Amino acid sequence: MNSTRVAVIGMGYVGIPAAVLFADVPGFQVVGVQRRSQRSGWKIDLLNQGRSPFPETEPEIAELIYRVALEKKSFRVTDDMAEAARSNAILIDVQTPVEADHVPRYKSLKEVATQIGGQLRKGVLVCVESTVAPGTTVNVVKPILEESSGMRAGVDFHLAFSYERVMLGRLLHNIRNYPRIVGGFTPACGERAAELYRNIVKAPVVATDCLTAEVSKTVENAYRDVNIAFANEIALICESLGVDVYEVRKLVNNLPNDPSNPGANPVRNMHLPGAGVGGHCLPKDSWLLKYGVDTYGLHPVETRILVGARSLNDSMPVHMADLAATVLKEEGVSLSTARVAVLGYSFLEESDDTRNTPAIPFLGSLRSRGISDIVVHDPFVRTNELVQIEMDVYKALRNADCACILTRHKQYLNLDWTKASRVMRRPIILDGRNAITPSQASECRVIKVGVGPAMPRRP
Repeated sequence: MNSTRVAVIGMGYVGIPAAVLFADVPGFQVVGVQRRSQRSGWKIDLLNQGRSPFPETEPEIAELIYRVALEKKSFRVTDDMAEAARSNAILIDVQTPVEADHVPRYKSLKEVATQIGGQLRKGVLVCVESTVAPGTTVNVVKPILEESSGMRAGVDFHLAFSYERVMLGRLLHNIRNYPRIVGGFTPACGERAAELYRNIVKAPVVATDCLTAEVSKTVENAYRDVNIAFANEIALICESLGVDVYEVRKLVNNLPNDPSNPGANPVRNMHLPGAGVGGHCLPKDSWLLKYGVDTYGLHPVETRILVGARSLNDSMPVHMADLAATVLKEEGVSLSTARVAVLGYSFLEESDDTRNTPAIPFLGSLRSRGISDIVVHDPFVRTNELVQIEMDVYKALRNADCACILTRHKQYLNLDWTKASRVMRRPIILDGRNAITPSQASECRVIKVGVGPAMPRRP
């Protein structure tokens, strides 16, 4: 590139790692732009002090932020969008939520595009990294940029869509080492964006068009969502038939990877069933894919598999609540007086990330069944505006009639369940993440009920 000034708009799980990786490239200067909102404005001062918003789950990012912000002074954060206008590459990493009606909300995306367009200079690259419905870059972002700038995409400025394949705990690793898909509005736009990303990506940078890249992003996550739904449906089948889904999964997945005939390779990878699907991406990306084809497709498509998978995965926290209510009644516990300990509030193990956590619908389902005495424990989530968190697991379990495992934190895998059963009023464990094996349950003399396993409840 002729210039090394990069602006990254949106300091979240995608924007921060991208920004600091570019800032660590010799000669690059990076400015992060973040609104001073009540929810996220605090990140501006924190990052400028060389501190990380997620030091425990991403220690390497914490070290990198310190280095580029304080030692190299190649990264700083501001709320002034005019700073972005002085850059030659602008990456958009803002929220694109999908609400209950399954329609994406592009308020932030549209506002940022308008602000960028009003100050856009010729030759600048604008790249959308936010996950969007297929067709959004060309049909939503491009017209806003062109109208507010008076310039044409592909002629006066470069426009692209390129997505991160990030996962909390592996943010830098995934950006560096996974192939990067870059969709350009024109081939020249795509090559300009690819040239930029080659500075931080060790794997191949693959060029395509905007629409294909947008479809690829949403399909990646929809694929995983559908596979999880399959595993969850098999778990429900196994519950009904009286077999253990985890034993079935082990037997299914023991088919080998046989490279001798790739077209007929027998390998299987049945996913894990569980108490529900959370996170920023999986609960929304199937809806983005559906919205894209519904809005911009040439003809209607009945997306039965995508919608069915979403519905099934959304139902799993409710199924967990049904299991809790059933086992409590079978043990003679009135739901109105039952005390339930919920173990795990984040959606991901060893993380404090609570975005779209299955714990929220699970708690709601418990309350709708008349269970009001609920205590929540999570070793990583210290505060939450929706629920009070108890930090001592044994205090959370004290006098509980049932403990429900919603997140597979290592603390629960290594918990002394014999001690736990002694502080509980009734040693009932509802295991939504296969955290306790049948032999462990028998040794600890706890009554285990799980999603998928079918076994005698009493040890």
